[in-house]
Amino acid sequence: MFNRKGFTLIELLIVIVIIGILAAIAIPKFASTKEKAYLTAMKSDLKNLTTAQEAYFADHVAYTTTFPQTAYTVTAGVTTPTISTTTDGWTASVGHNLTTKTCAVFIGTTNLNPAVNEGEPRCTP
Repeated sequence: MFNRKGFTLIELLIVIVIIGILAAIAIPKFASTKEKAYLTAMKSDLKNLTTAQEAYFADHVAYTTTFPQTAYTVTAGVTTPTISTTTDGWTASVGHNLTTKTCAVFIGTTNLNPAVNEGEPRCTP
């Protein structure tokens, strides 16, 4: 009698196919997780910008388009915000180096797409 230990070629192929199917399901999930992280970083930076703008307004009774580095910095990968002042507030938008989506926020009555509610950062779908 032979004492055979090990797996057959068919068994190994079945395991490889199952691992391939699981990987095909998991990889797109991780890609969307990274995209969500980029959007969250942009929204967080816009919320911090809102706080910095309101602090500046409390001191100077006006909004600004530039901040010293000690007052406001962006997260790694997030582009420097494009800030514009309006008659009754300001608008700002940011992007990220690793996605084509952008986020925006506004204070006042002049909205900036995709933001639709004052003070609430929103990103393109």
